[in-house]
Amino acid sequence: MQYLQWIIKGMAMGAADVVPGVSGGTLAFILGIYQRLLTAISAFNLTAVRLLLRGRFSALWQYVDGTFLVCLFSGILVSIFALAGVISYFLEYRPVPLWALFTGLILAALPQLCRSISWSLPRLFLCLLGIIFAIAISLLSPTELQPSAWMYFVAGAIAICAMILPGISGSFILLILGMYSHVLLAVTSLQLGVLALFFAGCVTGLLSFSRLLNWLLARYHDASLAFLIGIVIGALYRIWPWQWQNQLYFPWTYPNAAGAADILVAAGCAFAGVVIMLLLLNLERWLGMPSASSSKQQVD
Repeated sequence: MQYLQWIIKGMAMGAADVVPGVSGGTLAFILGIYQRLLTAISAFNLTAVRLLLRGRFSALWQYVDGTFLVCLFSGILVSIFALAGVISYFLEYRPVPLWALFTGLILAALPQLCRSISWSLPRLFLCLLGIIFAIAISLLSPTELQPSAWMYFVAGAIAICAMILPGISGSFILLILGMYSHVLLAVTSLQLGVLALFFAGCVTGLLSFSRLLNWLLARYHDASLAFLIGIVIGALYRIWPWQWQNQLYFPWTYPNAAGAADILVAAGCAFAGVVIMLLLLNLERWLGMPSASSSKQQVD
């Protein structure tokens, strides 16, 4: 049952990763597996290399929390392949209900997130900084450029950092950097040298940034969570259902700019998002498992 709940949470992360403006890190943070994910990624270090070279594969698997990572990333891949076509359709033809669904998901989780830390004036200030940071990122305009080879490495490192940071989409960061179309072209045309540089940047950024976040959460837990909660709240600006060409509208003014407001459908999707999030948040209890937030990984 524990493996099943990791796969289900991975599927939720994968669905979020398909949508530009939403990150799998947001869902990992909301669902209580964020710190465990960072710890597992950070475990790919010199100790892991030594265990590998000594042939201690069982110890290595336990050290990097291999079963957790395999279940999680299996769920992510299944979700991406299963939902990519459906989500792409809604993004192009019916974006309002899709954004409303993800808005409902985040709004349903915010009360539990806010109860997870002890609030103080400095932490409220950090939360406000997180909100401002997320909105500022959302307001940046995409650029276009002719990249040099080294820029693929840098773009990979930055985009992967954004992907594991709650509230910020890696694909949106690639758009801002002017690298999205170039990376997509490299994927579709199988430019292996370019993809190797991009992948190397992703690995470098993931291993280094996950260690930084893990260190901050270990030493400044509530302060770090306050800032991350702010980023999640600020992400609501980016996924507001009634927006057109980076301009936000009220539901009743949206038809004049873009098309049907789909208010009733959006309300239904937002409610569905709330229900789905409540199901995910209570997954451990219904499966008879201890809460993910209460289980701490021990690393020797």
